Parts: sequence; C-alpha cells; structure tokens
Amino acid sequence: MKPEFRYLNKPALEPVPGCAWAEKMVLNPAIIKDPDSDDIHMLFRATGPWAQKRREGCHDPYPIFLGYAISKDAGETWDADFSRPALAPALGYDEHELYVTDIYGRKVRNYANGCVEDPRIFYVGEELYVSVACRPFPPGPYWLGSQQPPVQTRFEYVPAWIFEGDGEEPFIQAARANDTVAVLYKLDLHELKQRNYEGAFQYVGPLTEGHVSDNRDVFLFPHKMKVKGKWQYVMLHRPMNVLPFQGGAEAGKPSIYLAAAETLADFASPRAEHKLLAAPLFDWEENRVGASWPPLALGNREWLVPYHAKKDVQFGYTQSFMIIREQADDFPVVIHRCSDRLMYAQREWELPSDYPTPCLFTTGGVIIGEDLVMSYGAADQKVGISWVNFMDLVAYIREFDEVGKRMG
Repeated sequence: MKPEFRYLNKPALEPVPGCAWAEKMVLNPAIIKDPDSDDIHMLFRATGPWAQKRREGCHDPYPIFLGYAISKDAGETWDADFSRPALAPALGYDEHELYVTDIYGRKVRNYANGCVEDPRIFYVGEELYVSVACRPFPPGPYWLGSQQPPVQTRFEYVPAWIFEGDGEEPFIQAARANDTVAVLYKLDLHELKQRNYEGAFQYVGPLTEGHVSDNRDVFLFPHKMKVKGKWQYVMLHRPMNVLPFQGGAEAGKPSIYLAAAETLADFASPRAEHKLLAAPLFDWEENRVGASWPPLALGNREWLVPYHAKKDVQFGYTQSFMIIREQADDFPVVIHRCSDRLMYAQREWELPSDYPTPCLFTTGGVIIGEDLVMSYGAADQKVGISWVNFMDLVAYIREFDEVGKRMG
C-alpha cells in the first residue's frame, strides 16, 4: 500500500527581511540526529545581496552561506540562528586570497571561495562530514537567468586574470566555468551545537573534478566496500555532463553515479573509478535524476536511496526512492526502484515565485521513532518538513523491481 506522507502546513524556515546573508532564499537543508537525544540539527543554504562585497558595475554578489537550526520536537518547530552564518565563503578575488588551510595543515586551493551550497551531512566510520556544492566565485542573482529575457550573472565576479594564461590548473579551469565542485568538510557536531562555528568545520578538499563536469548531490556511504579487489570508499554523485563517465553515452542525461576511491583525496582525480547506478527511466524523470541525501542502511547489505528527478520547467522536481544492494566485489546495484513520484510540490508555498519550476527537493532524512523525518527545499526559496512511516515506505518500494515494474 502506498505510504502516507505528512507535511508541515507552513514553511519551517523562510527568508528573513533585512538579513544580508539570508534575505532572499533559505532552502535545501541537511539534517542529522543528535547521537545523545532526539534533537535534529540542520544546516541550511541561504543567500542575500551581501552588498559590502559588491563590485562597481555589477549586481550584488549573492554569495551562498550555510546557516544552523535545531529542532527538539521531531521537526515540528525550529530554532534558527540568523545572527550570523555557520559557514561562509571567503570571497577572495586576488590570486593570493584563493587558498585555505585544509585539515592536514596544508595551504590548498579554496574551491569554496564563492559559495557553499546544498549541504548533506553523513558519517564515514566514526567521523562526521558535510559535503557542499561550491563555486570558486559568487554567482550574483542567479535566478535572473530563468526570467525572460534571461540575465546571466555567473561571471560578473570572476576576475579577469582567471582567463589569462594557459589555464591547465584544475582550479583555474573550474573557475573559468564557475560551475559547482563538491567539497568535503569534517564537521564537529559538539562545536556546531555550541554555535562555535569557527571550530565546527575543517576543510578536507574537493570530491569532484570541476574541469570535468559541474557536479553536485555528492555524499559517501558510511563504510568502505570491496570494489575490484580493493576496500574503497564509495560515493554517490550526479555529474551534469555524463559523457566523460562510464555509461555516459548510454545514459545521455544527468544521472546517478557511484565512485570508488582508496582515499578521500582520490575522488577528485583520475584514480577514482566510476559506474552508472541509475539513469532517467520514467516520464517524470525525463531531464535528470540525482540522489537526494545519504543512503539509509536496511540490513542485509541493502540501502534505501532517496532520489529526485526533473521532467521540465513546468512539471518540476519530484522525489522517489530506490533500494540498492552491495555486491561481493563490485559496485552496488539497484534491486527495487519505485516508478511513482511520491513527493512533489502541491502546497502554495512550494510553487514557483522567482523560479518558474515547481520544486520539492529533499536534502536530508533521519529516523525518529517509527517515522522518517525529511527536510526539503520548497520553490527554491524556503524549507519544508515531511514525515512518513519508515517501514511502510520501505515495504512499498519493495513492491517494484529494479526497473520500476510492479511485482506479484
């Protein structure tokens, strides 16, 4: 039987007038359950004009920040800290400003200089991490690109010197496109809870290669898997350009990929191995599919993978689920895939405003009691919360085979 989803009847969070870093959009929230209680901690994406960094002759930069919120009642209400961002981009423009000290004490290129977008929180072993989609430089009021006629602002804050020289360095290539690169931070939950944000995040490094493809919806499984004879970290990702990857010509559209690497640093290098997990199959997936938030273990080496899809501008973003199973010495494979779109924009505040596309985009999920609590971005501008009985959901997904056909 189809599971019943319950939704908060209003936005959990929304933009705050007069807040320079969260005045325009508050969306796409990652959540994690507190290991010592049923509190839920959230990192949300936010943007505002940030006029103090405006360059003459340009629009306001609209860099993208992460903010922090907490719920003590399973997601019904949220206490958000809008006094300051939890994680902010550095917003450097000169060559010497585009470096950061990583977790190993090295001075490295800062892929998170312009934006930190769309967080996902997950454990790898005992360590907690957050992945973010980052741009080397802020994109300006990017939603103007969806208006008619479109106004493109992506390159207004890319300095001219980036386009000089041969540009062989991967960072420079990524900066010239100002596309998203997935970046990994180690997250100290205790420091985050204390709102000591300076001590909460440690820069690890990029997880994707920006010069190969714009790439987001990136997060890891919590343990290594044996792939091709080696115990490796395994990651989900969604490249916009699938052609450089195995099976890309067959997939044809942005799709869900797996990657395996012996070290975290190897993911953003040719040493990583990639394999197509799932490409668009159904009418409501026509434009793209991507994993939505970190998989949940089901036992028996099986995982529930939430995923999103987009058909077109009018139909918008919708959500469903699949179940994958680990293999003895290979990447996991899909064993159940729901052909229904189970979550989609219906409430007035989830429907378009600045963007023309209806959008319900889940970016986090935790189990509290019998319920799966999910956080999502609505209308690309607000935060919503939904609940569903976890066992009912899993049982329903198991009614479908690996290509979405109803079994039995």
